[in-house]
This record gives sequence, structure tokens and C-alpha cells, in this order.
Amino acid sequence: MSRRISLRQELPLLVWLVFVWGALWQDFSPGNLLFGALLAVIVARMFYLPPVELSGRFNVLHAVPFAVGFLGRVAVASFQVMLLAVVRGPDVSNAVVAVPLRSHQDLLVTATGHVASLIPGSLVVEVDRSTSTLYLHGLNVKNAEDAARLRNDVRAIEAGLIWIMGTREELELIRLEAAP
Repeated sequence: MSRRISLRQELPLLVWLVFVWGALWQDFSPGNLLFGALLAVIVARMFYLPPVELSGRFNVLHAVPFAVGFLGRVAVASFQVMLLAVVRGPDVSNAVVAVPLRSHQDLLVTATGHVASLIPGSLVVEVDRSTSTLYLHGLNVKNAEDAARLRNDVRAIEAGLIWIMGTREELELIRLEAAP
């Protein structure tokens, strides 16, 4: 049997489960949220999940511009995919591109994959957890330059997420890469 996870470590998961409970029922009344909290504690205590290691930092000053930039990318990519569908139709080149990530934290790898998949034109098809490599299906990838551009876009997403919630070591790695 593994060691018990402290309530402090489990609190973000519990809060998230209560939020999901309220969203699923579309009812954020105190009674419903209290019942959701009771269920969240029962689920978290009865069913073992590997602990999500949090870095202990969250930078709102980087999160807001990241979210705005994400929405802009979604809008631009939606328009580009529409143009590809109308102009090129089924003659669009596709490729699966491997993107090695800097972070080996499950949370950051997962968040990077989700953000990349939510932007039209790319979709994560495989994750190699042992090497922190995402394999993305990219739309309109015709050559090595397009693959490198997709790889750079995903690594920029990862860098943004590291600025928001990465460990201090990952943050230092990003700073060193940015230095000339």
C-alpha cells in the first residue's frame, strides 16, 4: 500500500471535482456543492489516483496573456482550416510530428497536449510519457519546415505553461534558452 496523500496535496483535485460536479448538474447552489464535496472526498479516498505533483506556483500575470493568445490562435487557426477545406479540399498534406518537450511533469505534458489539440489543425495522437514526447497529427504539413514550425508552436505553448505553473528549474531552463 502506498503512503496517504495529505489533504493539502489533494485539495486542488477536490476543488476541481466539486467544480465539475456543479458544472455537470448546472447547479452551483451551496447544498449541491456540499454534496459534490462529500462525493469528491469519498472518490478521492476510495479510488487511488497517482498524486499530481504541483510546482507550488501559479503566475496570473502570465496566465491572462496566455489565455488571450490561445483564443487568438484558435480564431486564426479556425479561419485557416476553413480556407484549406474550401480551397484545397481533400488535397491537403498531413503528417505526424514528434515534439519532445522540456518538462517531464505529467500535468504540464497533459496541459500542453490539450492546448495544442484545442487549436484547430493539430491533434495529439500519442504521448510517450517516458520521454515526454507528443506525437501530433498536423494539418497542411508539407515539408520539414512545416514540421519544424508545428514543433516550435507546441514548444512555445509548453513554454507559456511553464511560465504560468512550471517548476523553478523548468522556468530557469526557459530563461536560459531565451538568452542570446
